[in-house]
Amino acid sequence: MGEPARDIDRIETGPAFTQADADALNARFTGVGTLDMLRVLFAENLLGEVAVVSSFGTESAVLLDLVARADPTVPVVFVDTLKMFEETLAYRDALIERLGLRNTSVVQPDPAVLAAKDETGLRWSYDPDGCCAIRKVEPMARAKAGLDSWISGRKAFQSVTRQDIPRFEIEEGRLKLNPLGDWVKADLEAYFVERDLPRHPLEAKGFLSVGCEPCTSPVAPGEDPRAGRWRGWDKTECGIHSPGNADADDGALPPGYEPFL
Repeated sequence: MGEPARDIDRIETGPAFTQADADALNARFTGVGTLDMLRVLFAENLLGEVAVVSSFGTESAVLLDLVARADPTVPVVFVDTLKMFEETLAYRDALIERLGLRNTSVVQPDPAVLAAKDETGLRWSYDPDGCCAIRKVEPMARAKAGLDSWISGRKAFQSVTRQDIPRFEIEEGRLKLNPLGDWVKADLEAYFVERDLPRHPLEAKGFLSVGCEPCTSPVAPGEDPRAGRWRGWDKTECGIHSPGNADADDGALPPGYEPFL
C-alpha cells in the first residue's frame, strides 16, 4: 500500500490505509451521489471492517437512512456517555426500528475509570475536556480498535472548525468517511421531507446540536448550530473528531460494548 499511482479498484483493505488511498477514493467518487457511493463502497468491500458512528442527534437520521438503504447490516455504534438526554435514547430506539438497522451496538465508559476520575459525576462542570476524554473518547477508541474504517456524520456547515471536510480522510491509519461533508442545511431538510424521517424531539425546543445533557443548551436564532455545545467554554469538539487520540491496541471489542437491540 501507499503508491501514489495506485488504482482504487486494487486497494487491499486492511488496518493501515494511507493518504494515497483517501486521495484515490476522493477522486473516484467525485460527483457521485452519496447513496450511490455508499452502495458501491459496501458492495465492493472497499472499507474493510467498517462501522457508522452516530450520536443519534438532530441530523443523524439522514446518514442512518442512507446507510440503511445501501446496506442495513453495516454496524452502527452509539457512544452512551451515561449523560445522554432521555429523549436521545428514545429517538435512537425509534430510528433503529424505523430504518431497519440490523447491527447496532452501544459502548459506554469504563466503570472503573468513572469511579477513579468522576466519582461524583460532576467532572463536566469543571473539566469538560477531561469528562469527554473518559466518557466519549476512550470508549470510542475501544469501539474503533477492530475497525479498518469508520463513517462519521460531520458536515462542513456545522461549524467553522469543520470547514473543508473531505469525503475520505486518514485518521491514525484508519480511513474516515464523511458522506455528508459537503451537504448543506437545505440538503438535510429536503431529505428529511423526502424520506418522511422523524425529527429529534429536542429540536423543536431549540436544540440544533444535541450532546450530553449537562453540556447542551438551546441555540438562539442566528447562532452557529453548535453554539449550544459547551456554552461558556473554549471548547467546540468532544475529541472524537480530533487528531492525535490514542486508540486501543486490542482488536477485540471489550466488555461494555454490547448490542442494545
